[in-house]
Amino acid sequence: MPFTIVTPNGVLYQDDVEKVTIPTQAGEITILEAHAPMVSIIQAGEMHIHKDGNVVPLAVSTGFMEMRPTGELFIIADTAERAEDIDLSRAEAAKARAEELLKQQDNMADVDFARIQASIEKELARISVGKKYRR
Repeated sequence: MPFTIVTPNGVLYQDDVEKVTIPTQAGEITILEAHAPMVSIIQAGEMHIHKDGNVVPLAVSTGFMEMRPTGELFIIADTAERAEDIDLSRAEAAKARAEELLKQQDNMADVDFARIQASIEKELARISVGKKYRR
């Protein structure tokens, strides 16, 4: 099945794959070849790309996925990183900064609170994938 994942930095991955497991707002889903066309919102978490018996783990943040009627799976994500590219110390520092900001929520607008929560979720996904799959 043709698969493409795009971030604001460009195409991160493009190849034919067997299946892709994606974290969505409705829960984790696995898309196989000939899956029914659909669109879904991606949430921060682990994505797994299966190709030739190997698994490529990615940490993704928010975005959208589309299984097209042509059989192509297309993902647009705000961020996506391979496990080997994750800087764990930087991710942990970013998470700590966001948690510190969250403690000051008394004077915070709802939109700022949501933005900080999203940042924490993104960093937790990066840390999880980085620690789990790093060699």
